[in-house]
Amino acid sequence: MTEFDDLTVASYNVHKGVGTDRRRNPGRIAAVIAEIGADILALQEVDMRFGNREGLLDLEALRRDLGLIAVPVATVREAHGFHGNLLLVRNGLVQQVHHLILPGLEPRGALINDLQIAGQSLRVVSTHLGLLPASRRLQARAILDKLSTLDARPILLMGDLNEWRHDARSPLKALNAHFTKPPKLRSFPARYPLFALDRMMTNAQAELHGLDVHDTPLARRASDHLPIKAQLRLIGLQSGLDPLVDET
Repeated sequence: MTEFDDLTVASYNVHKGVGTDRRRNPGRIAAVIAEIGADILALQEVDMRFGNREGLLDLEALRRDLGLIAVPVATVREAHGFHGNLLLVRNGLVQQVHHLILPGLEPRGALINDLQIAGQSLRVVSTHLGLLPASRRLQARAILDKLSTLDARPILLMGDLNEWRHDARSPLKALNAHFTKPPKLRSFPARYPLFALDRMMTNAQAELHGLDVHDTPLARRASDHLPIKAQLRLIGLQSGLDPLVDET
């Protein structure tokens, strides 16, 4: 088993740029992104909900100032993301992006991003799951079904999963058979974090270390969610192991 350099990874629901003071200020979001210093960053709610679905961030400034490049997605109108999901990557090569429309009452989606980063293959699933438990259960299953059709490689799944439970009652329990069970990180609401809605998890070919909430005075004002971050260690493929194939 070969170990590679750690990558800083993060997930952040930017709440359409609206902070806890009810002011829309995308510049604050960019400043929090700079604080995090991630190599890979999954963002949720990067677009306006109505009208032309306009993207809210200055992607060129993020590229120029931070070296973070937006993974191209199939957008509608002026949107940055796919159902509000956007992945930013530093020093990575995009091989393929799968756009997955998720089942449920609300329009939701997931981006499955196949990357080469630090000379190694990595699959990043970035998503924002629904508000209803029944929808989250279907959405978790849809993600697993899609992943089971793809080649084996290290996988990092992250985003706002809208679920605080980790036990057998959780609608996301199907993920536990294929991904690490992450510790609870209270990231919502930003001013007084009580709920672990934002998650990161990996399959057997990767590990997360130092998983934590990015809790700064600016982050508590910029959005209603706090970002979460960690160090990702790729440990390579193990012979004969495919954790996303069900044997039942």
